[in-house]
Formats: sequence, structure tokens, C-alpha cells
Amino acid sequence: MSGKIPREFIDDVLARTDIVEVIGARISLSKGGRDLKGCCPFHNEKTPSFTVSQTKQFYHCFGCGANGSAIGFLMDFDQLSFREAIEDLAESAGLELPDTGPAREDDGLMPALLDTLANANRFFKEQLRDRDISQDAVNYLKERGLSGEIAALFELGYAPPGWDSLSKTAGDDKKTMDLMAKAGLTARKDNGGFYDRFRSRVIFPIHNYRGQVVAFGGRILHSGEPKYLNSPETPVFQKGSELYNLHRARSPISKLGYSLVVEGYMDVVALAQNGVENAVATLGTATTERHLHRLFRLAPSIVFCFDGDRAGRSAAWRALENSLPELAGGRQISFLFLPDGEDPDSLVRKEGGEAFQKRATKATSLPDFLFRKISDETDLSRLDGRARLVELAKPLLAKIPEGPLRELMNQQLREKSGVQSLESDNERATRRVSRNNRSTTQRLSPMATAISLILQRPKLACQISLPENLSMHSEVRGFSLLERLFGIALKQPDITTGVIIERFRDTEDGPTLEKLAAKDHLLEQDDFLPFFTETINTLEDQALGQSIENLVSRASQEELDEASKTELSALYAKRQNLRRQRSES
Repeated sequence: MSGKIPREFIDDVLARTDIVEVIGARISLSKGGRDLKGCCPFHNEKTPSFTVSQTKQFYHCFGCGANGSAIGFLMDFDQLSFREAIEDLAESAGLELPDTGPAREDDGLMPALLDTLANANRFFKEQLRDRDISQDAVNYLKERGLSGEIAALFELGYAPPGWDSLSKTAGDDKKTMDLMAKAGLTARKDNGGFYDRFRSRVIFPIHNYRGQVVAFGGRILHSGEPKYLNSPETPVFQKGSELYNLHRARSPISKLGYSLVVEGYMDVVALAQNGVENAVATLGTATTERHLHRLFRLAPSIVFCFDGDRAGRSAAWRALENSLPELAGGRQISFLFLPDGEDPDSLVRKEGGEAFQKRATKATSLPDFLFRKISDETDLSRLDGRARLVELAKPLLAKIPEGPLRELMNQQLREKSGVQSLESDNERATRRVSRNNRSTTQRLSPMATAISLILQRPKLACQISLPENLSMHSEVRGFSLLERLFGIALKQPDITTGVIIERFRDTEDGPTLEKLAAKDHLLEQDDFLPFFTETINTLEDQALGQSIENLVSRASQEELDEASKTELSALYAKRQNLRRQRSES
């Protein structure tokens, strides 16, 4: 791992990157005026307030305020580090990251953890191949119908009995032991030593989207609890973001047009052995917003597969509730409930992969599952039963983004309940107030306006100069930032807003610039220069006025010398001339 990435390389990467392509590959965008628009991936919203500007190479959400360059988007959406985001964009642009010297200690933690996990993965695979110690694990896998080929494909391994089988591989190297603990492979004893977290278990390595091992899952052999054990969360592993087998399933998901979400590793592995390669599994947690984002990036449809018992239907309902805010842009979610006593592993071995895929294509749609469940909780033969149906459905349908699906589901609710108006007077009034509030804009000061304009249209710096009078008041708030932006734009007239924003990442001015970059001045292309000229003239007028005020204040306390009197007269004349020019234009 190397040190700081050169600014010139970051500029080059962003210059070769189209933010519309980066974001459009992850969320649904449509044309909305000058920019592209979509539902924000960083918060739940009913109407699209997320915009992407190809001109600025900048995104902004008017709902939650999220904004930034392509680098910032990847960091937030894919949960990458700054360096990883640049590496991703550089790879897409065909650029090789330069060698930038020795790393800082904290820069090396992530790759060191990944190396430690890769070494552990090799250790577990070697243990499985050693039949003298792994016969029980091999027998278990054979009993589950897994072939040696599929075990090798999924890199299955074995954690032998004993408290320190893996720990001993570190020898006396304290740094390696510390990395093992940080990677979730070992845990500290009360006396200060370490013990292996995984013992007497079949091991399933968990990979990130790049195919790097970031964690492990273990299925215990014989008796013991817990039956399945996952690595704890670490700097390289967050359960709410990762999905088991996603790195292998990406291409099949895209090809088939849907992803299949199951509950366990063995389900995924058994399905793959029988030709169902578009399956992934959550990792001991309910399906999260991040999971859904990642899956919808690959295909517009998701099929959740659950057991048909009460526990399975409860899990399905939780998945439904979490999925509602993501149902925009033609996305679809369905639920496949299996026969009693079956799980994907057992059923696919019994029926085969083709039959299982047919079941998935006939899965219950989310709207049907939602209305079926809440209808079962009411008596539709009663008036108060139909009223209860509306009260149960309204908060659920309100989570769905505005669009055709929400409209159709509201229509179905009206047909089932007989209630024609589903929105109360208070709700209508609240919606009107919210819409009016969104339409109001906050007025910027002339300095903030000038900064915002030069940030959004850097070429303006080549068309108008900063007045000398302005530089006489460098202490004026914002002037040094405006001057610096002018300097950047004059050196690189073709620089984009996104590149400039990255120049100020992690600086005191960064957050301010992000807000000003997102400001909509409601101008047409040809109006920017006149408006910018007028703004600069206003700043010059203010600077002249401040200079005059300073000299007049001095004159009230002492006699001005001839040079100061001449300067004061010249300032009055210059301000008068400026105002005459402004009035004539």
C-alpha cells in the first residue's frame, strides 16, 4: 500500500470518468431538465429529488443534502475507502495507480487484514484436504450431496478442533496475532492470550464484491451451539452490506434478470451445484437497504425464498417492509414460499435446478403478498373491517415512492375497501406545505453567489477578472476562497465542479463548496456570464464603499494627508462610474 495519491492523478481519473455512467449503473436515472434525476439511494423518499449533472460532474440530493463527485458517490454507495473508490474509477478508465512511496500505518490496516484473512482461508482449505483430521467434515459434505468440484469452487474449508489451531500459525509474531484478532479470526482470553473463534466447523469463506475474503461462516459438526457462526463485524466486513456469493452471482443475476435471496450458505452452494447460480444469502441479519441497492444494481427483480412455516412468513414480512421504499423505476420483488419441511437445499436436490427456477418465476408478487396478509387480519364483510384494512395498508403504501406501482396499489386498496379517498384533509394540507417549502430558495450573499457561480462554471474566470479593489479587502469573508477558485479555473478552464470539490476534500471549505455547487440559480446557459458580471460588480461596489467608509472614518478623527484625500476622491469617482455603467447595462 502506498501513501497519498497525487492530486494530478485524481484530476486525471475524474476527467476520464462520467459521473452519469457511474451512478446510472447503480440507480435508475431519467432526464429531468438540464440534469438527470432519480430517487436518492441514501434516504427513503417518495418523489425523486436526487440530481446528477453531467456538466458539473456532480450529484446532489435536495432531500437529504447528499452530494459530491463520482469518488464521493462510490465511497457512500459502495462503502469504499477514498483510495478504493479511486482505484475502482482508475481501473475503469484504464489507468494504473502510481507508486506514491511508503504508507502511513493506518493506510496499511485494510490490506493487512485482507492478507490475514486470505492466509486463514488457505489454512482452512488445507485442513479440509488433510483427510487424517477432516474426515468428519468430508463425510458431512458428502451427506449433504456436495461434490468435490463445488466445494473447491466455493473454497470450503475446515476449522479443526482445539483452541489454537489457527492461532499457532502466527508463532510468536505479536503483529500477526493482533491482525488475526482485528480480522475476527481469534478472540482474547481473560489472561491476555488468544483462542480461535472457529473450531470443529465446516468453513464458508465470505467474499466482498471484488472477490476478496472479508469474513467466514462456520457450520458446527456434531453437537454444539451456535449451529452457524459468522465472523464479527470488522473494518473490512459489515453484515448489513455484504451478501454471501454476490461476487460469483453477479453475472448470472444480470443474465437471468433477477436475484434469488435465500437464508443459508448451504442453500446457496446446493443451488449452484444444481445449476441455480443467481442465489445469494444474507449473513445472519435481515435484508437491509444496502443489500437491496446492491442487488437492484444488477437486475430489476428480486425473489426472496423462505420456508413456508410461520417463521418463514415472518421473515418474509420483515423483508417486505424493508423493501417498500426501494420500489421505484419498475423494480419488482416476489416471495417464494417452499413446501412444509423443505428448504432450498433439500428441494433442489429433490426436484432439480430447472424445476426450482420455475418455482421462482411463479413466486408471489409483493403486492399480492401484502394484500393477502393484511386481508387475513381483517373481516372484509364488516364496514369496520374494511376501515381497518385501510388503516393497516396506508402506512405501508406510503413508504413506496410515488409512481405507477403506488398508484395501482392505492387503486386496489380502494376497490377492496370501498373507500374512495385515502388521504385525509390534514395529510393534503401537510403535502401542500411541504411542496411550498421545497419551492422556496434561500438567498445567497453576493460573495457566496460569486463562489457558487465560478464553482459551477469555471470558464467564467476566463471571461471576467477580479477587480483590484476587491483584493484590497482580502480580509472580507470568502474572498480568499473566491480568489483561489479563480486561480484554479484560470489554470484549468476545462476543470469540472466535481474535480474542484475533490481538491477541497477534508478541508474547512469543503462542506461550504459542496452546498454552493448544488445551488440552482435558475439560469439558462447564456445567462451565467451577465449574472456573474453583475455579481462581481456588486462585490466591487461593496469593496469601494468599504474603502470610502474607512477613509471617511479616519477623516472624522484626524486630518487626511494629500495622498489619502486624492485616494478618497478617486474612490468616489470610480464607484460613481461603476454605478453608471451598471445602470446603462
